[in-house]
Amino acid sequence: MTLSDPLALVIAFLYVSIILALGEGLRRGLHLSVEFTRKFVHVGVGMIAFVIAALFQSWQFAIIPPLAFVVVNSISYRRQIFSGMETGEKGQLGTIYFPISFAILIPLLWSQPALLVASLMPMTWGDAFAAIVGRRWGVHKFTVLNHTRSVEGSAAMFVFSFAATFLALVAFAQPIAASLALALIVALGATIVEALSPFGIDNLTVPLVSAVVLVALSGAVGK
Repeated sequence: MTLSDPLALVIAFLYVSIILALGEGLRRGLHLSVEFTRKFVHVGVGMIAFVIAALFQSWQFAIIPPLAFVVVNSISYRRQIFSGMETGEKGQLGTIYFPISFAILIPLLWSQPALLVASLMPMTWGDAFAAIVGRRWGVHKFTVLNHTRSVEGSAAMFVFSFAATFLALVAFAQPIAASLALALIVALGATIVEALSPFGIDNLTVPLVSAVVLVALSGAVGK
């Protein structure tokens, strides 16, 4: 159900504003950790992919929210405006890289909304739970390119990437069998790329690689 682009734009900005306000409210009102509220915002904002793919008529309007949040998140990173999504650590630019990857994919995959949304799900859900599980239960560590991950975190990355990608594909009426196969391959690729990517840059590499895998294999798997 598409809407007029100006109305869809208002809804998109309102949605993200509510997520940011909820994240900040959880941090201040319930004294939750920044890491928790950061992941809450991460997942909530990532799910705007469904809103954009479903409501906008043209990619020229649809690309405005992610581009706007590249600017907003850059300012927030430097001035710590939205404390609920900032770690305060220098070099943690994930909140900037993710909308950049989204903005890149919108014009490229606009005619294939299932692939557009699915390509963002490994980062939205997989990465969030990889961090949560890895920090709390990650005891089997491994180091790749001077960055330490855990087997438990990578397992969570795979499981949640698979589930979220599959559900995104099915939500846009893709065949179940083909969606299962695609989601499995995408989740495996996303997990490998996340393990190889320096912290923060995975917000850029994981969605882009997921999109490449989806585009490359969607035709073959669907046959």
